[in-house]
Amino acid sequence: MNDRKIIIAIDGYSSTGKSSFAKGLAAKLGYIYVDTGAMYRAITYFAYTNGFIDDNNKIKMNWLATLLPQIEISFRLNASGKSETYLNGANIESKIRTMQVSNKVSYISALAFVRVYVDRILRDMAVDKGVIMDGRDIGTAVFPDAEFKIFMTASEEVRAHRRLAEIKAKGGSETFDEVLDNLRQRDRIDSTRKVDPLTKAPDAIVLDNSNMTMDQEYDWAKEILRSKFNIEFIA
Repeated sequence: MNDRKIIIAIDGYSSTGKSSFAKGLAAKLGYIYVDTGAMYRAITYFAYTNGFIDDNNKIKMNWLATLLPQIEISFRLNASGKSETYLNGANIESKIRTMQVSNKVSYISALAFVRVYVDRILRDMAVDKGVIMDGRDIGTAVFPDAEFKIFMTASEEVRAHRRLAEIKAKGGSETFDEVLDNLRQRDRIDSTRKVDPLTKAPDAIVLDNSNMTMDQEYDWAKEILRSKFNIEFIA
């Protein structure tokens, strides 16, 4: 087992495989994985189902700000050992992965009070280190002092094909063009929002996985962890 515990912050564009990579890396290190994107998706789902954001993305901020502290977001392992997202005790994992939520999550996550709410929870989770978190501003805003920062990217077309495959696997009927448009919209909103925009931290290491397998990504991280931090995989 690794005696040294660090914080690994993984930022980057949507559909670069951040969550899958982070989950696998956490397992190989014996670290805790925190799905920050799922937290924003859960809040978006809560906002939409309660009428706090409409189909035109108009947000009732006062209502959302008032009720947000009263909700509970948690993660539980299912029978297969995979983490699933719960909102106030109800499993919403499949509901937060829809295009309906994807089309609205960037608007909700751009709100300053939402980011403050999530950031506070994330920092509490990382007090003892030994955690891996992925998102849009983990290495720049949430944990600017994280020891190992990764910025993941891939071409738009590759990312759109990956997202489309996920949607199809869950029974969705969206087209490639619809998914590509959604990715471009999210990139624009995430990169230009006033509060903690998506950007590469100066000390982050870029991982362009457009033409990489997951095993190659792990080998890439393994070499850096070994040479820079003297940390080895345990699995």
